[in-house]
Amino acid sequence: MPKKRIEQSLAEAALLFAALGDPTRLMLLQRLSHDGAASISALAERFVITRQGVTKHLRVLEAAGLVDGRRQGRECVWAMNPARLAEGQRCLETIGRGWDDALSRLKSHIEKG
Repeated sequence: MPKKRIEQSLAEAALLFAALGDPTRLMLLQRLSHDGAASISALAERFVITRQGVTKHLRVLEAAGLVDGRRQGRECVWAMNPARLAEGQRCLETIGRGWDDALSRLKSHIEKG
C-alpha cells in the first residue's frame, strides 16, 4: 500500500477511535445498533443530557462515518453505519497481527539465545 494511502487510512482510523472514546457516544451507538434508527428526541429520552448534547455527539459520530442522519418529515433520523465499524475492526486486526508477529519473533529470538 502506498505511503500516502497508509497515512490517510491511519488518519481515518484515528478519527474513528477518537469518536468511540466517549461513553455517551458508545451508548448512542449501542442504542442505534440494538433498537435501529431513531430521532434525536427518541435518543435524548434515554440520556441525562439535552437534545443539543445528543446532537453534538451524533455530529462527532457522523464525522467519523459511524452514523448517518436523514430527514424524515420534520425530524432527522439517525442510523448506525456498520460498515465503518467493520473498517475499525479490520484496523485492530492488522495491529493485532503486527503484535503477534513481533511476539513470535521475540519468542524465537529468546529460544535461540
